[in-house]
Amino acid sequence: MLELLTAEDPRLEPADFLGAAVHQLQMADLVDAAALEHRDTVLDFFLDHPDAAERTCVSGHLTGSALVVNAAGTKTLLMLHRKLGRWFQPGGHADGNANLAAVALREASEETGITGLRIALPAIDVDVHVVEPPNEIPHLHLDTRFLVMAPARALEHANEESLALRWLDEAALGSLEPPVDESTRRLVRRGLALAAQLAAS
Repeated sequence: MLELLTAEDPRLEPADFLGAAVHQLQMADLVDAAALEHRDTVLDFFLDHPDAAERTCVSGHLTGSALVVNAAGTKTLLMLHRKLGRWFQPGGHADGNANLAAVALREASEETGITGLRIALPAIDVDVHVVEPPNEIPHLHLDTRFLVMAPARALEHANEESLALRWLDEAALGSLEPPVDESTRRLVRRGLALAAQLAAS
């Protein structure tokens, strides 16, 4: 069962020990084989990289991201990332905070401008992918992904990290340019199904 938390919940307090991320990964509600494989990859990465929550871990580092869904559970809000030029869910670097749910909610709030967001625990997806930002060496993002519910009549405001924000149902993903990748499709499919259940309860 997913539990919705507000930003004030004590379970979203920052954590500077990697065990917090390990716990959230172990508790994640994963059903897709790819997500399960990615979780194992992240946990194995921790064995040799105790600094994985820091951006200074140059080979790869933790990120937390949020599939923001409207109150009806029918559409998700994707952003056209300015630096990478692709459509993604909101998210960002842990920067030392191993409470990845807190990271995901912070990033969702900053990148959408929506107030009153609630984050669902546990995580619903994990993904490991290579990113190649301008002026940086390619590295891994070890991404733990959470469902975030927006309030009714939510108003979004893009910040400087995105070129556009767009509410979309799953069928509309195919209309985006450039196309969304398979991991984003997997997240949207899983997240909207769960959000519809939450909205109906």
